[in-house]
Amino acid sequence: MIKIGDKVKFLNDVGGGVVKGYAGKNKVYVENYDGFEIPYLVSQLVNIEAPEMNRAERTTSVIQKPKTELTETPGVWMKGKENPDFYFCLVPVDSKNPATSETELFLVNDSNFSVIFRYVKIRISGFETLKTGTLQPNARIQLGSVLQSDLSDLPEFGFQLIYFQQKESNWNEPIVKRFKINPLKFYKESSFQPNRFFGLNAMVLQITANVQAAEMDKITDADFQKMVRAKMKEPEAEKPVRKRNPEIIEIDLHINELIDKTEGLSNSEMLKIQKDKVESEMKLAIQNGVKKIVFIHGIGQGVLKQEVINLLKTKFRKYSFQDASFQEYGYGATMVILRK
Repeated sequence: MIKIGDKVKFLNDVGGGVVKGYAGKNKVYVENYDGFEIPYLVSQLVNIEAPEMNRAERTTSVIQKPKTELTETPGVWMKGKENPDFYFCLVPVDSKNPATSETELFLVNDSNFSVIFRYVKIRISGFETLKTGTLQPNARIQLGSVLQSDLSDLPEFGFQLIYFQQKESNWNEPIVKRFKINPLKFYKESSFQPNRFFGLNAMVLQITANVQAAEMDKITDADFQKMVRAKMKEPEAEKPVRKRNPEIIEIDLHINELIDKTEGLSNSEMLKIQKDKVESEMKLAIQNGVKKIVFIHGIGQGVLKQEVINLLKTKFRKYSFQDASFQEYGYGATMVILRK
C-alpha cells in the first residue's frame, strides 16, 4: 500500500516524487521534482521506500472507506412526518479532509410520502439523466459520487420529484429543483456539518416546493394589485456591494465562476480568461493595499496552477507565494503574500 509521504517513481514515465494526498479509490497526488502535484494511478507507481509493496498483483485501493452509515435505507412510516421534506446530501468519506476525499451524493426522503424521482446533470448543452427511481418513505438512496478531480468541471445538479401517499384527497404539485454548488465549498471543512441523516458530517441541501408561489396562486386579483401598489411605495433597497477584506481576499478561478457561458471557447481561450483574471486581481489587490490574496485553481491536471505560478514569477516577481492552507483549500489554491 502506498501512503502519504512515500517516495515513488513513475512506472511508465521519467522521474518520480512524493505522495501528497489521495485522489480517489486508486489514485494519489504526486508532487514531482518540479514542485507540481499530478494525479497518478497507484498501479503506475513504484514505491522506492518499500520495495516489498511493488508486487505485480498489487491492486488494492489506496484508501479504504471506513464503516459508516453511508448506506441506502429501506422505507418506513414514522409518526409526525407529514410534511414533504426532501434533501440533496453530499457526504465526504473523510470529513476532516473533504478536499481529498471522495464525496458521496444521496437523495433523502424525510417524510411519509413515496417519491418518484429523476436526478440529472445540467450543462449548457442540455440535461443528462443520471438516475431515476422510486424512494420509499423515510429512506435514502445513493445517487453517485464526486472525486476531487471532478471539481474543476462541476456541473449543475437537478431534481424532478413526484410525491404521494397511498390515500390522499388532493394532487401534490411536482417539485423541480436545481443546485449549482460552488467548488470552493468542497475545500472547506466547515461546509460539512453534523446532521441527523448520516454518521458523518455532510452538506445538506433542501429540496422543497415553492410555497410562496403556491400561496400566490390562491390570492385574488384584487389582493395582488394591492400588493403591487404597496410594493411601489416602498423605497428600493440598495444592492449589496461585494466587500473585500483588506487582510486577505479569495479569487475563484474556476471558469464557470468567471463567465456565464463557455460554449464555443477552446481550452486555451478559457485559460487566457483565467490568467487575465489573476493579473487584474493582483494589480487591484496591490493598489488597495491587500495583505494576502488566494487564487483557487483546483487540482485537475495541474495546468492552471502552473500557469498561475508562471505568471507570478514573470510579472509579480517581488511577491512571494506558497500553497494556501490545506485545511481550508486542500491542494487546490495558491496564496500570494503582498505585504508583511
